Amino acid sequence: MQQAVVSHDEWLTARRDLLKAEKELTYHRDEVARQRRALPWVRVEKEYFFDTLDGSRRLADLFEGRSQLLVQHFMFAPGRTEGCASCSFMADHIDGMNLHLANHDVTMIAVSRAPLAEIERFRRRMGWQFKWVSSNGSPFNYDFRVSFTPEEVAKGQIDYNYGQWPMTGEEWPGVSTFYRDAAGNVFHTYSTYGRGVEVMMGTYAMLDLTPKGRNEARGMDWVRHHDRYLQTPPVSAGRMAG
Repeated sequence: MQQAVVSHDEWLTARRDLLKAEKELTYHRDEVARQRRALPWVRVEKEYFFDTLDGSRRLADLFEGRSQLLVQHFMFAPGRTEGCASCSFMADHIDGMNLHLANHDVTMIAVSRAPLAEIERFRRRMGWQFKWVSSNGSPFNYDFRVSFTPEEVAKGQIDYNYGQWPMTGEEWPGVSTFYRDAAGNVFHTYSTYGRGVEVMMGTYAMLDLTPKGRNEARGMDWVRHHDRYLQTPPVSAGRMAG
C-alpha cells in the first residue's frame, strides 16, 4: 500500500477537508433516521408462534415486557450443521449491546427456521448469551422476506430487499423492528436487508477508520465463524516479528 507522506500542516488541512464531508454524512444520517422513525406502521394481524427455551411463545411474548423488539433474521435453515458465517459475524456484536438495549426499552433476539435443538447446539458452540428462537413451522420468515420457497428460488430471482433480487437462495439476512402497545397490539415498523444489515456490524465501522479499510477481495469472503480463525493471527509484512 502506497500513500502520500506529507508534513503535519498539510495533513491537518486535508483532515479538516475530510471533516466537512464526515459532518455532512452525520447530518444526513440523522435526517435518514428521522425519516425512518416517521415511517407508518403495519399492524401484525397474523399470530406467529416460536419455539423457545421457555416453550411456545407468540411474537408479542418475545418483547419480554418492553415496547420495542429488534429481530436479527439469522440465516440458519433446517438440516444445516451451523449458522451462516456472515450472520454469525453480525451476531457476535449482540451480547455487548444487549444490556444497553434492554435498559433503553428494547429487546433484541435472533430468529431462524432451524429447529430449536439445532439452534441451541450452535449457540452453545459460539458461546453466545442472547436469546435465539425458532420459527420452524411458522410462515414468519417467509412473510418477512428472508426465506424463500423452492418455487420462488427456481424462478431465478426472488422478491428481496423491496425489489427483484438477481441472486437466489432459500435464506437471506435481515433486521426487523416491532412495537407493542399497552393493549398488546404488535406493529411492524421497519425492516432492512442487503447491505442494510451492516448496521449490526460494528467491526466494519472500526475497519473503515483504518489505513487498509475493509480490505476485501470479494465481499465478506474473509469472515469466519469466530472459533475458526487462527488462534495466532499471521504477522503482516509491515510488522516486525519479536
